[in-house]
Amino acid sequence: NTTFPTERTLQMVLRARLKRLIVEGGSFELFLPVLEQLREPICVLVPDTETLKSIPNSCVHHQYLTRRNLVDAKQWIATEPNSQTLAYLLFTSGSTGQPKGVMVTQRNVMHFVDCMVERYDITEQDRFSQTFDLTFDLSAFDMFVAWEKGACLCCPTQGEKLLPGNYIKSQSITIWFSVPSTAIMMKKLRMLKPDAYPTIRYSLFCGEALPLEVAEAFQQAAPNSVVENLYGPTELTIASTLYRYETDEAEADSQLGVVPIGNAYPAMTEMIVDEDLNVVKPGEVGELLMTGPQLSKGYWEDPEKTAAAFVVPPGQTEVFYRTGDRVKRRRAGGPLLYLGRVDDQIKVQGYRVELGEIEALIREAARTDVAIAVGYPAGINGADGILAFMSKTDIDTAEIEATIRNNLPAYMQPTSLVHVDTFPLNSNGKVDRRALLENYLASQPDAAPAR
Repeated sequence: NTTFPTERTLQMVLRARLKRLIVEGGSFELFLPVLEQLREPICVLVPDTETLKSIPNSCVHHQYLTRRNLVDAKQWIATEPNSQTLAYLLFTSGSTGQPKGVMVTQRNVMHFVDCMVERYDITEQDRFSQTFDLTFDLSAFDMFVAWEKGACLCCPTQGEKLLPGNYIKSQSITIWFSVPSTAIMMKKLRMLKPDAYPTIRYSLFCGEALPLEVAEAFQQAAPNSVVENLYGPTELTIASTLYRYETDEAEADSQLGVVPIGNAYPAMTEMIVDEDLNVVKPGEVGELLMTGPQLSKGYWEDPEKTAAAFVVPPGQTEVFYRTGDRVKRRRAGGPLLYLGRVDDQIKVQGYRVELGEIEALIREAARTDVAIAVGYPAGINGADGILAFMSKTDIDTAEIEATIRNNLPAYMQPTSLVHVDTFPLNSNGKVDRRALLENYLASQPDAAPAR
């Protein structure tokens, strides 16, 4: 990812122990600072370039190959793929600051791709959106689900990404896939007018909670499409549960104003467990565990973190992944409801507080699409209070505060409601909560620093 800091890219190269790199010509100079810091020689292939400009002395110990070094493609002999070999290493953020390399196998990816191709009846006539960076695993859907059936992948320019409505129309997109934040932005900019995108067959969302109002707005804007909400951490390969949105049923199924995450993919198995990994009673809240053919092999050269996240629950024989996500089913056989992260449950003045509950109430009271609650300032055993951010709204702040007071106990009521014009997003297009808090604190000279 050319937008990543040099140090982060360097750490991934070193941790993966890469021996060969393929770099596009337009990115080669951006990659030189990484090559300068690699002491062990590696082979760098720049296949779309005839000749390279002068190589800095600090990088001459590496081997460089260009288009001139390529042999005729007819000489290539395909090898039989092994389903257990790695398809890719995908580095995710680690709590220690060191990125964790998730080992995703050929089998993991192919099960996902095959499920998607069959479910959405993909043909060579389809035209796929491409809204994700290649370092975000959702991009594997765009590429490999399209290419499995010879469909067209429509790669947008940076300008087109800023105006997704125009991009959908100009490219006649039939399969749309993005994070919900993109749809929220489109709704805010009035790009989701009824019947705006008649070519879309499927409107798919993944990566964060999908608000009911946004799903309905996109459904009306793409009336010929089926709207689905997908869910899945990288460790379970791209997406592992899904829910088909239908207005009446979704309103009955949902909670906290967000669309359910649905049920497991074919051959995938889920469990809802308590802190001791025992299955909770029907209707109770617990952590989601999953296993099946999309379960990755763990973390690259990190047995300690692998053992902590990939576990065998009591009474089971298979390894399950601990997602860290809180879920429940409101009724037997009903869809899974996403209720936030296990680590989003904080303690305020000794009380357990679910930040998602506060966010849902603010979204409803303010009639807005985005609301973020964080524990602040930090206390000895949690947080001393709660700070809430929400997008601009026409609803009077006093009215919103009154709704909060009437519905939440005092310890759950935010000490401040902060209006935000634009929410900072991380490289995957999700709201960056830490950057949001840091931006706010930077504008408040007397505020205590975030911990």
